Amino acid sequence: MIESLLQQSISEVLKNLYAIEVQPDSLVLQATSKNFEGDFTFVVFPYVKQARKAPDMVGRELGEAVQQLRPEVKSFNVVKGFLNFVINDDYWIHFVAQHVSNDKYGLKTAQPDAAPIVVEYSSPNTNKPLHLGHVRNNLLGWSVSQLLKANGNNVKMVNLVNDRGIHICKSMLAWLRFGNGETPETSGLKGDHLVGKYYVEFDKHYKAEIKELMEQGMEEEEAKKQAPLLLEAQSMLKRWEEGDKEVRALWEKMNSWVYAGFDETYKRMGVGFDKIYYESNTYMLGKELVQKGLDMGVLYRRDDGAVCADLTDAGLDHKVLLRKDGTSVYMTQDLGTALLRQHDFGAEQLIYVVGNEQDYHFQVLKIILKRLGFDWADKLYHLSYGMVELPNGKMKSREGTVVDADDLISEMEQTAADMSKEHGKNDDLSAEQQQQLFHILALGALKYFILKVDPTKNMLFNPAESIDFNGNTGPFIQYTHARIRSIIRKAESEQQITVVGTNPNLSTLALGEKEREVIKQLHNLPDTIDAAAAAYSPAMVANYAYDLAKAFNSFYQDTPILRDADRDTMIFRIQLCSMVAMALKNTMMILGIEVPDRM
Repeated sequence: MIESLLQQSISEVLKNLYAIEVQPDSLVLQATSKNFEGDFTFVVFPYVKQARKAPDMVGRELGEAVQQLRPEVKSFNVVKGFLNFVINDDYWIHFVAQHVSNDKYGLKTAQPDAAPIVVEYSSPNTNKPLHLGHVRNNLLGWSVSQLLKANGNNVKMVNLVNDRGIHICKSMLAWLRFGNGETPETSGLKGDHLVGKYYVEFDKHYKAEIKELMEQGMEEEEAKKQAPLLLEAQSMLKRWEEGDKEVRALWEKMNSWVYAGFDETYKRMGVGFDKIYYESNTYMLGKELVQKGLDMGVLYRRDDGAVCADLTDAGLDHKVLLRKDGTSVYMTQDLGTALLRQHDFGAEQLIYVVGNEQDYHFQVLKIILKRLGFDWADKLYHLSYGMVELPNGKMKSREGTVVDADDLISEMEQTAADMSKEHGKNDDLSAEQQQQLFHILALGALKYFILKVDPTKNMLFNPAESIDFNGNTGPFIQYTHARIRSIIRKAESEQQITVVGTNPNLSTLALGEKEREVIKQLHNLPDTIDAAAAAYSPAMVANYAYDLAKAFNSFYQDTPILRDADRDTMIFRIQLCSMVAMALKNTMMILGIEVPDRM
């Protein structure tokens, strides 16, 4: 790429002119501001003191010397301490010719034998269906995995199902008390929705008991602890950990309902996993590690029997790892799961895609694993993301105010159908093709709207905005891809031009300004994927795809493609269109979004 050639030349010139030795890859080139002429800008200020000359003089001397070394540099200009290089058309034209037949342009080949990066995401509880918050988690986890693969990493995607604990017992107890034997078959509900219904039911009755105890004179905090339903759920959890056959049988039955529901939702979202772990299989290993910590003296037992870690020297608090009744907490099973996962994969890195409300949890996890003697704890990375809110506020599972993922996808599909019909974009498709298109557009809108936001930021999800065919949306990019495929079909049928095999005479070509801008965007793709992977940020890829689509549409509106009298120019522009379509397809693939050939 031209950037590395410029870096090499600048490094050489700095040494020859000013005896300044700088490694080429440490020299920073940036895109030239649209207010100035140029393609790449080099800031000379850091070197003027050693050069003992004014910034503009250093810029001119550098520019002249680099231009002599690099025939790709057409011209340069200096604005104060900013050296702007203009790259000649020949470089950009040959860049397209070189890469147009490479359908993997921008993507690196993964090394299957390399130590993998393990990405954990989803991590649902088996007491409720997946909701909008889980949607961001799943889409982010899947997309980060694809992004790391696109950057050449061996990636394993895993899911840890939180299938045991007090929250699970709450749903189980409510179903026993109030369910009258209801099943997914008798109710017509998906299994995860049915179990979630009883999680809400538990909370309703639990609050009623608290209110009754308070009316009898009990303080609120004590009432919350002494409510009969909660005490019974705690007793059920203890019986589960002791292996009570009746409790275990109910647990297995209700969890099987949930798993069937989860699988259906994952399939609709287009996400999957290489391996699924279950908390019920890892918490005992976690308990063994807690005992190890006691034996090593890095943990301690409180007077009430609870086992804790004293983290005050790390600026934290005392963390409970086993309750006083011997039952485990989330941290217990996460210790066991981390050890098991490292044993399974020998990972290069362990990435946890979990919301930012768990920042403290992962601080503690890493510290305790280190104190237990596991040096690989340094490989743990918490990809902490912000919460998703709706225009009407936050969601609460216990109160039944969540937006279920299934309902959301269905509503998005209907919205996609309504808007597509309104714009007349699917009149030539069969009914089956239309339904498939509506699903593709709905998921494209949903995924893009969520993934275009920096993962660290909270976000407001507005379904109506997400599915607009104009602006920074998935459907806009999908429609751009479909438009390009239509142009290529016309070129093949009307002009007998094929993307591969019909070669223009490159020496006769000249680039228009907007054509050049599209090529420069394509040129940035490898560096964009590198930077996005380093930052674990699909948002950088999403916004790249939008910028490319926007640049292409500006080019398309301004420049004749199939109407140009010069056949070599026409062939080149068809090849450029094909390369844009390829880049959009590859970047949207990283986001888990399909781009249709027709709309």
